[in-house]
Amino acid sequence: MRTAVWLYLFLFVAFFDLHAQYPMLTPFAVSLGAAPSFIGLIMGMYSLTHLPGNILAGYGVDRFGSRFFISLSLIGAGLLLLFQARVTDPWHLLYVRSVSGFVLAFLSPACLSLLAKLARDHIHQGKLMAGNGLVHTIASVVSPAAGAWLASRVGFAESFNLLGWGLLATGIFAIWFVREPADRRAEAPPAAAQPLPPAEMAEAADPPLPEARFPWVVFTLPVAMSCAQGILSFELPLRAGTASEVLTTGLLFSVVSLGALATLGLLFLQRYLPYTRSVVGLLLLALAYYGLASDWPVPLMALLFVLGMAKGVIFPAMTSFLLQLSGPTRYGRTFSFMAIASSIGAFLGPVAAGAVRDHLSPFFLSFAVLMIALIALTPRPLYAQGWHNRPTTPPAGGMH
Repeated sequence: MRTAVWLYLFLFVAFFDLHAQYPMLTPFAVSLGAAPSFIGLIMGMYSLTHLPGNILAGYGVDRFGSRFFISLSLIGAGLLLLFQARVTDPWHLLYVRSVSGFVLAFLSPACLSLLAKLARDHIHQGKLMAGNGLVHTIASVVSPAAGAWLASRVGFAESFNLLGWGLLATGIFAIWFVREPADRRAEAPPAAAQPLPPAEMAEAADPPLPEARFPWVVFTLPVAMSCAQGILSFELPLRAGTASEVLTTGLLFSVVSLGALATLGLLFLQRYLPYTRSVVGLLLLALAYYGLASDWPVPLMALLFVLGMAKGVIFPAMTSFLLQLSGPTRYGRTFSFMAIASSIGAFLGPVAAGAVRDHLSPFFLSFAVLMIALIALTPRPLYAQGWHNRPTTPPAGGMH
């Protein structure tokens, strides 16, 4: 369990440093003389270079483990931020951000795979994923404001320097404090040594899911989620009004994050089938976007809070759902493909929103994409296979 605590701490520092850059990057690029179209290219290249990194991360994590990928990704990101602090040309910023996208693509699959391996059972796995969501959400609430304050106090270059040294130190500490868990399948006692109740014997007798039967259609869920999130990030600042735009937009995004915190803290939800939680959350999210598009007579803050609550249900459910379908030998590849799907959705969402904004509300597009994902996830017996909602008794030695 100590590994999970250290991992959460390192994840918080990493997410804090990365999200703190968001309010700085655009004005920093403008100060270098970059045109708006070139700034869009800088942002897009960061997501685009995620894709090859995600592919390599999946197979690398499954083969070599997560520890060194976590450390090297954080160290590499810290060094690149130190280079970014000395950039004086928009093209150099594009190069640095492109390499950063590739380097950081290894972090999320490695961390999620390690958390999955630390779990004792399905329920504990869901709680660990919910904890990851909590850490990420808390960091996303406080870090943009902290980054904007830091930039206003010490300037862009010194801010990037401080954040870079923070990531570099975190990556070095991760080498000593992050440990790979022992293979539980190798540690399991023989079946004859301890009789099991009939229900547990039936569960143990379930054959593992063959790789050929993996339902690839489930990756429409992360595509739809990231696409809708990208549309929200594009459209919400445009609806924030003209007075105190930055502060207003930050407040609206904080409401979404607070809604996510409200449901991420409900750990009893992890006892329910991940497929069911994913579908219920997806339906609630689609209705929230439909309300935003239709101008329902509901306060904007309330709709955004509900939207955040739906996200807080979906994200831990989605990771648990994919883990349940993949099996322990392909955690890294599963999270790699999830990251690839999320990168594709994050790229398509803002582009599509900009293309349709003159004809219809982009929030209608979010609603349509989420409903397509909901239709694609029609019930199958496979979605419940291998799942049980009873926690397993931990070993006498506990977790290490």
